[in-house]
Amino acid sequence: MSNKKSEPGKGRNNTRLMRLELWFTPLLIILPIVVSIFLIRDWFYRGFSLGISTYDGELFLAIIILVGNIVFDVPFLKSLISLREK
Repeated sequence: MSNKKSEPGKGRNNTRLMRLELWFTPLLIILPIVVSIFLIRDWFYRGFSLGISTYDGELFLAIIILVGNIVFDVPFLKSLISLREK
């Protein structure tokens, strides 16, 4: 049995962290999507249209960023929504 006293600022810090996560959510979701769209557009115009195969790396990088963003952001958004509903 332990008699733990609740810390006086713990609840306030949790709300601050939640507010900080809510402010950074658009940046964490939109920025990788914009970067991957830019890389796909660059690959299409320079690599696919002109037939230069050295731009295939940009397509590969864009796909990695996009898939990674989807894999990690969907659970992040679900957890934010569940925390917001509480």
